[in-house]
Amino acid sequence: MQIRPGVFVAPESEQGWEPDPEVGGEMRALCGVDGIEAGMSRFDRDPGPISWTLPARETFLVLEGEARIELDGGEPITLRPGDTASFPAKTRTTWRLTTPFREFWVLAG
Repeated sequence: MQIRPGVFVAPESEQGWEPDPEVGGEMRALCGVDGIEAGMSRFDRDPGPISWTLPARETFLVLEGEARIELDGGEPITLRPGDTASFPAKTRTTWRLTTPFREFWVLAG
């Protein structure tokens, strides 16, 4: 929620979550300005493998659960709560999640 020009706040609550049509689960957008989008995603049930090509550079922080991610078919990396990562735009990924899973993400450029 924008509380004044350029200032966005999203209190922790159950409000504002909506289905994410691109990768499943639910998302809650924080902001989308100046070529940057930021928000959170959550998955309460195992969605199975998620294939996704990043539309922009994605930087994220795992808050809960675990993500095993293959980049362009390479060896998987495993990220746990507190781990951060940043992948370039157009990277093809396959995600396998341990649920419940929650992340904070930023898409830039």
